[in-house]
Amino acid sequence: MSEPLKEMYSSEFFERFTGIVSSHYPQFDQTRFMEIIFDENWQHFELKQRIHHVSMAIRETFPPSYEKTIQILMEMAPQCRGFEYLFFPDFVERYGIDHWDTSMTALEEFTKYSSSEFAVRPFIIKNPSKMMEQMLDWSMHEDEHVRRLASEGCRPKLPWAAPLTRFRNDPSEIIPILDELKQDPSKYVQKSVANNLNDISKDHPALVKQIIHKWSGNNPITDWILKHGSRSLLKKGDVEALRLFGYVSAKDITVGDLVLSQEQFSLGDTMEFSFQIQNESTRPIQLRIEYAIDFVKANGKQSRKIFKLSDKHYSDESVSIVRKHTWKDLTTRKHYSGVHALTIIVNGEEKASTEFVLQT
Repeated sequence: MSEPLKEMYSSEFFERFTGIVSSHYPQFDQTRFMEIIFDENWQHFELKQRIHHVSMAIRETFPPSYEKTIQILMEMAPQCRGFEYLFFPDFVERYGIDHWDTSMTALEEFTKYSSSEFAVRPFIIKNPSKMMEQMLDWSMHEDEHVRRLASEGCRPKLPWAAPLTRFRNDPSEIIPILDELKQDPSKYVQKSVANNLNDISKDHPALVKQIIHKWSGNNPITDWILKHGSRSLLKKGDVEALRLFGYVSAKDITVGDLVLSQEQFSLGDTMEFSFQIQNESTRPIQLRIEYAIDFVKANGKQSRKIFKLSDKHYSDESVSIVRKHTWKDLTTRKHYSGVHALTIIVNGEEKASTEFVLQT
């Protein structure tokens, strides 16, 4: 099993970090910093708590002036790259809300080396109009990390972050930023724009479908962003969204001979399943083929998860499809005993289904 992310903050990590600090701030009290870090609560802290704790230790051991501390951190930033240095923007989030201009300069710089996507959110909440003007400006920045920040930071449902209720209710302030980035050459940025659209689609599907109508067909980058950003709509079988991307009705498609490798499985087993798909029309059809599993939850009810199998044109010949699904608990899903169901879905339409038993 992989080591928890919080364990990246080891004594060796902080020895390297304090060495960098001392080269930029000779008055730095390394001993006091380490005492603050490894206090009686450290072992009980989870990842985000540890990040906040490091920010507090910086506050206690760097100059009392926020501006002076930011100056030192900005000088250090190019030597402090990676996820583990999220405490740089976290420091701005916790202590810089009343130092707007200095904080904006710092967040722009720090995001190039770690990410300021979480740290911008309190600024959005405090002054949405002013912050979104800043984000729009960042969307035109020469650095791809800063452009990504413009999109990622205002995602309504950014993982690990508190939701931006304002934008969940009305995402209209986000759209000019996504519009600016819809042809961005960076895949890093493209994925963020798509993820933002996907967030919006969960509360405002009609708006995203309007955007698809307006933006599609003009640029392959934009087309990719739109399709990736519509993945939740497509998985839900939203008929209008499916048609917008060329998935016609599956009325001429038949699915037969759905067979499981066995009728009962245990954790650790691999379930193999196969089926035949037949296009009974006289022309090739673009088919989005998925399988859904209705998992049994702790309360005995079922919850569906959809997995993509293929997305391509199928001619009028019969095709055999074989896939495997391994049964193991994940951090995002715990399995429970009971009768599960496997369903084959084509262009959003259920075509075949069978039941089986999982024993945990």
